[in-house]
Amino acid sequence: MKLGQWISEARARLSLEGSPTPAADVKSIACHVLGVDASWLIIHDEYVLEPFQEKKLNEMLGSRCSGMPVAYIVGHRGFWDLDLKCDKCTLIPQPDTETLVEVALKYVPQGGRVLDLATGTGAVALALKSERPDLRVEGCDIVSEAVELARQNAVLNGLDVKFYISDWFSEVDGQFDLITANPPYVAENDPHLACGDVRFEPVTALVAEDEGLADLRHIISAAGEFLVDGGVLLLEHGYNQAKPVRDMFSYFNYECVETVADLGGNPRVTGGIKRKSIH
Repeated sequence: MKLGQWISEARARLSLEGSPTPAADVKSIACHVLGVDASWLIIHDEYVLEPFQEKKLNEMLGSRCSGMPVAYIVGHRGFWDLDLKCDKCTLIPQPDTETLVEVALKYVPQGGRVLDLATGTGAVALALKSERPDLRVEGCDIVSEAVELARQNAVLNGLDVKFYISDWFSEVDGQFDLITANPPYVAENDPHLACGDVRFEPVTALVAEDEGLADLRHIISAAGEFLVDGGVLLLEHGYNQAKPVRDMFSYFNYECVETVADLGGNPRVTGGIKRKSIH
């Protein structure tokens, strides 16, 4: 079979199966199996697939038709300017989370010390280090497999970031100029948990008690001890959680509390500054 024919048929099949992004899905799978970039696909639609290539393409297409996220199928996902290994042990980096990186870069001082909680693939920590080599960045996660994955991503992208296992702040040492987190914030009864790629992602990395606010509250209440005076805490949260999150920041005595929208216009990141101590 020629490559162009396979791509056309694969797109049609994914459309019938309800994929919201059939063209992008097929492109990612084809590039991965053939070891080429997207531009190569465009000019080689007459390329005749080897039997083993066609077999592998169809296997991956079948996985995608069953709903498996493309990032888990091909084993990697682009985030910021990085290519990150992905695994079922943790969440797939999402474009909305790049908002957290953009805001963080505005606040962190030269040579600042940064902590990324619930780091997962290491996406936020590594993106910050890639943009600001002067920063001293570390990331932690309670899932040991995620920490190992983040370490692999640091090596693959040539970035010096320290990753370690920690239950939130349990193994964290010292104080930081900036703390970031994309914690679980989905309510247990959220209908989106039964839809799309989310069905295949680890529930423990998605769901939090108290309508999704429990982990956000814990971080806000505990982070002050680990921030320097004037340090910044930035949290990603759900589109409908901005007000309660801002209220929590204010309750725990942060100042200059603000919310920033993501590319889709949804309130996505809220942050505050630790008040300076009065001696």
